[in-house]
Amino acid sequence: MGPKHKCQVCNEAESKYKCPSCRVPYCSLVCFTKHKETPCTIPVSVEEKPVADLQVVERRPIRVDETGEVLLKLQLESIASSSEIRNDLMDESLQKLILKIDCSTDPESELDAAMGVDVFRIFTDKILSAIGS
Repeated sequence: MGPKHKCQVCNEAESKYKCPSCRVPYCSLVCFTKHKETPCTIPVSVEEKPVADLQVVERRPIRVDETGEVLLKLQLESIASSSEIRNDLMDESLQKLILKIDCSTDPESELDAAMGVDVFRIFTDKILSAIGS
């Protein structure tokens, strides 16, 4: 068993728990509530690498030729609430394909190329199914 840590909120009791966000040790619900009064963040560990080595992507304006191509909030919520789609997004090869499309100077041709990859085509079918297309 690892070394005992003191609660970093009251600095008195032995900590039994760690904050799920910032990993600060705390001893009780009272101390956890006090800790959460100020926002905390996940510490970046040297050992942890970002998912798929994502680089900072410069946001560009999104051009839409037809308003029918824009998804409604309800459709976006259907995608976000699909556990199957969220599980698929854990696949590193799919993340890299999506990032490649997003970072491309010619995203349409990258999208066409990605449609030739089974994992991406199946993923897009699930999205279309979720939004009722």
